[in-house]
Amino acid sequence: MSETKTEPGTEVQLQQRLSLLNGVTMIIGNIIGSGIFLTPKGVQLECGSPGLSLIVWALSGVLSLVGAICYAELGTTIVKSGASYSYIMEAFGPLLGFVRMWLSVLIIEPTVQAAIAITFADYLIKPFFPNCPAPFLAVRLLAAACCLFIIAMNCVSVRIATRIQDFFSYAKIVALFVIIIAGAVTYGKHGTTVGSFGDPWAGTTLTPGTLAIAMYSGLYSYAGWDTLNFMVEELKNPYKNLPLSIYISLPLCTVIYLLANVAYYAVLTPEELVSADAVALVFADKTLGTWAPIMSIFVAMSTFGALNSSFYASSRLFYVAAREGHLPKYFAMVSPEHMTPIPSLFLTGGLTLVYLCVENVFDLINFYSFMYWLTVGLAIAGQIYLRFKAPEMPRPIKFSLFWPFLFVLLCVFLVGIPYFTETRDSLIGTAILATGFPLYFYFIYGNGKYMANCFRGLSARCTQFLQKLLPVVPETIDVGL
Repeated sequence: MSETKTEPGTEVQLQQRLSLLNGVTMIIGNIIGSGIFLTPKGVQLECGSPGLSLIVWALSGVLSLVGAICYAELGTTIVKSGASYSYIMEAFGPLLGFVRMWLSVLIIEPTVQAAIAITFADYLIKPFFPNCPAPFLAVRLLAAACCLFIIAMNCVSVRIATRIQDFFSYAKIVALFVIIIAGAVTYGKHGTTVGSFGDPWAGTTLTPGTLAIAMYSGLYSYAGWDTLNFMVEELKNPYKNLPLSIYISLPLCTVIYLLANVAYYAVLTPEELVSADAVALVFADKTLGTWAPIMSIFVAMSTFGALNSSFYASSRLFYVAAREGHLPKYFAMVSPEHMTPIPSLFLTGGLTLVYLCVENVFDLINFYSFMYWLTVGLAIAGQIYLRFKAPEMPRPIKFSLFWPFLFVLLCVFLVGIPYFTETRDSLIGTAILATGFPLYFYFIYGNGKYMANCFRGLSARCTQFLQKLLPVVPETIDVGL
């Protein structure tokens, strides 16, 4: 069977096309976005010294690996795409599963994707506006064009999407190696006479409060380790390739992050690092000479790859949610020609385009961290609960309960911090979360027994119209009939 044409007699469903290499590049591509190039200053600002900052970066990587191995067990026990949505559904039922999905539709996925697209556009266009900010409209239009291109490629072919991901994951690793090599060369020439290693522990502020916020910033930079769990149904041999992808990608990202930060400190002083809006660009100005503008291109390429993997993952989340009846059934349909979930890709892409119209979209990202760690913590709490509720479930991979208990405590800590540091945003986020409960009871509970008949009729008519407009069918339908 070809990639873009389905033969008669073939069931219409998402195929297992993702290899181990694709799994690794999906995770790396989502973890390494723009943060390591732009804002490692958050950790430095709270730690006060390069030495403590590097310890926090390493510890954040180790703790992220703990969360990832918990997800490896969950993903091989509950072999369903959708990541935390599917795990919460299995452990705690449809109400909390719906609320998890509602957060993704309303805030988590579209705001993050819009922010990534804007960052891509801003840094791609930056070389043309070296001495002033790029025009607002130009940045947003370029961001929209980027989104439309990625969505189109994901609709046409899974193979194209994975090849895009592979290429841009390699590109961002190359970009970070450029930074690492440039830092090593500078250290070789000047030693500790430049940069921060003359006294790496100067300015250390080791208090529980500052260390907590530094860890929060560090762990946020590793977010994305759960990417492959969103698409595990499409992974070849998931019992083997899901954990292997995690075991390869998380240590690799941790080592690269550490070496990149060592390179930054070899060239920049703590004061320069904290004051820089885009650390990698300041670093490039000091080390790459006339080649410095290429760093903007590297940042743009890194964000492009992160956006591709994010669209791929979020579309699978919406696809699974629709399959479970938590979104209109249209979004659980598949193109019989391309074997891709085109409706759910249009949904995640359309929501992202809407948020591109919001001028202060970056302010909405403040709600993301709170909600992200809440849903991850609830999913891993579900792992603990299922160990006691359903001990008979097949578990090809089984870790000590110490690790999920540790990570749940970490998530409680990460959810609690914003209530003290960003109280207003956290309360707003809590209110947004609460809106999911009445929506569930009106539209979903008891197969929608409280929902007005006019909504049922409207949903059916819209589905029929959209199917005529864009031929898609429910999964597992024999197209040869």
